[in-house]
Amino acid sequence: MTKQPQPPQPVAPRTVSPRLQRARMLDRVEERLRTVLDEEHHRWRTADARGAGLVESLAEFVAAGGDRARPLVFLTGYLAAGGDPDASWAVDAAAALELLDTCTLIRSDVRDNAALRRGMPTLHVSRAAEHERGGWAGEARRFGESTATLAGDLALAHADRLMAPLPAEARRIWDELRTERAIGSYSHHAMTAEYLDDPWPGRCVTGCDLGCTAGWYALRHPLRLGAALAGRPDLDGPYEAYARPLHAAWRLRGFLDGGPEYAWDAQLLREILLEPEEHDVAEELIQELVERACRTAESLSLAAGWGEELAAFADRVASQEG
Repeated sequence: MTKQPQPPQPVAPRTVSPRLQRARMLDRVEERLRTVLDEEHHRWRTADARGAGLVESLAEFVAAGGDRARPLVFLTGYLAAGGDPDASWAVDAAAALELLDTCTLIRSDVRDNAALRRGMPTLHVSRAAEHERGGWAGEARRFGESTATLAGDLALAHADRLMAPLPAEARRIWDELRTERAIGSYSHHAMTAEYLDDPWPGRCVTGCDLGCTAGWYALRHPLRLGAALAGRPDLDGPYEAYARPLHAAWRLRGFLDGGPEYAWDAQLLREILLEPEEHDVAEELIQELVERACRTAESLSLAAGWGEELAAFADRVASQEG
């Protein structure tokens, strides 16, 4: 008897892992950043060649990369909250966060008179060198600093433009983030000038340190923004409860390992305070903080696989892995 052919069986769709889902969105963020700056450069290339040069400098700075930390945190919060991975407005919000970081970094480099950023001369240094090569009028240093600051202004203008069409709650969180970053940065520099800056991150453990340039709002606000865009306002408080101990663990890890924000005074303090026993206590505290964040993540009602991913994300942030 001839065996009858069987009809094809339906194939279940392959589930995309949380990390792959986020990585695909990050690729779209990179493309969006390129498109925004390419369009701006094209706009000014014929209208004002000098203006096009400023856009080109900004585009080179953004293209040089970096860890894209804030877009990564935002997309984690957004996708965990069940956000649509195909939504263009989520990509725009992530790109806006990167441009806000770009503005902050450019202005920090000017304040700190930093020579290098991402393996290349900082924007104010390269602009000052251009001034010197051209034999232009005025002081090269001041020209470099002022034009780099304008590039930061341009990055911020594009960030605000990307955020403008988004829902009111998302824009409200965006405005909070912008304000708190400015106030936190000012407080930090004022404390440093007054010799009141303390490299020990104990205040991050016991509460929010408002005089911190890497304030915990830089973790908290992108997560909350992700929840708002995903239509999950109920996650606003839980994401805050997740972010607070995680930020404290990250700051403590940076102190122990000598992160970029910790200068010679932090190294001296480590040598004075951290005998082997105290170092072990600090490591235990980091673990406790991470576990607290993980417990919060695991208790939340999130998209499939994202509770585990938030817990794994907490481990990576606290160990300062990529």
